Amino acid sequence: MSIQKFKYEKAFQLEGGGILPSLEIAYQTWGTLNADKSNVVWAVHALTANSDVLDWWPGLFGENDLFNPKDYFIICANNLGSCYGTTGPLTINEDIEQPWYSYFPTVTIRDMVNAHELLREHLGIDKITIAIGGSQGGQQVLEWNILKPSLFENTILVATNAKHSPWGIAFNEAQRLAIKADRTYYSNLPEGGSKGLQAARAIALLSYRGYEAYGLTQKENADDKIEDFNAASYQRYQGQKLVKRFDAYSYVALSKAMDSHNVARGRESVANALEQVTARTLVVGLKSDVLFPLSEQWEIVEGITNAELQVIDSNFGHDGFLIETKKLTSLIADFLGVNSLKKKATRNNTNN
Repeated sequence: MSIQKFKYEKAFQLEGGGILPSLEIAYQTWGTLNADKSNVVWAVHALTANSDVLDWWPGLFGENDLFNPKDYFIICANNLGSCYGTTGPLTINEDIEQPWYSYFPTVTIRDMVNAHELLREHLGIDKITIAIGGSQGGQQVLEWNILKPSLFENTILVATNAKHSPWGIAFNEAQRLAIKADRTYYSNLPEGGSKGLQAARAIALLSYRGYEAYGLTQKENADDKIEDFNAASYQRYQGQKLVKRFDAYSYVALSKAMDSHNVARGRESVANALEQVTARTLVVGLKSDVLFPLSEQWEIVEGITNAELQVIDSNFGHDGFLIETKKLTSLIADFLGVNSLKKKATRNNTNN
């Protein structure tokens, strides 16, 4: 499925006070919307992913997977501030006819959700049967449920939280310091800050995985090494890999957006905000996740009236939400009663 674009021609007001002269949203859809629009699955992506959910979440989304386009109408939009088609730091600022680069205004998770809302209205979707997101995607799905509770029937929040922690913010700031220590970041060119971005990715990986994951995947087969260790080359490789597909300015913008996540802002408390959620909610945590520990998923479950927590035992830390798709599929299928949902979707497609 090719990327589609929605252009919002009016000024887009940001929560922090900035204004985007207009807004473009890149998105993709798969499958066919049935007659009563009851088969919508809206997936929201994490920090450096894109609108192609079938590419970055295989095993969960795809023709042979739980969320199959033959059964569901799947929507995934690129997040505001990213570099994969939605307005972000490399977008041309219409007022000066130059890219924004480091001058891109601060965006928040709530701004991202408001962008999704514009796209939803454009697509004529008035009910989301299943909304799902992991990590920063989960932050958006939760915020969206609080803003528009009646919109959602089933919500799936994976490896996420209701308020970004001092620990998570510290990791993000360490990454931004690495990026800005690369003086080319201030050159405001497409490749600016690329060496800093490589270092930032290496820092991020430490929070995404953890001791056990590195022990399993990067251990040495010999005891005589004194340099060129597997773990070191892995860090360099992953940093270089990200630089080839991402840019430092978008990374800074998106990490700052993650820091902003706090459902309590303007709502008295986290507990008061979570009480607004009415969807049946499945919260999934990963036992070894050091970035979004289980205590954060418990807080969500305790605050939402109709919510349950399931825990995946994984050695892969936070990255387990993308890796452990067999376990995740089983949990989600049980939660949804997936066979009955598929039968309903198939019946409505036949009647369409």
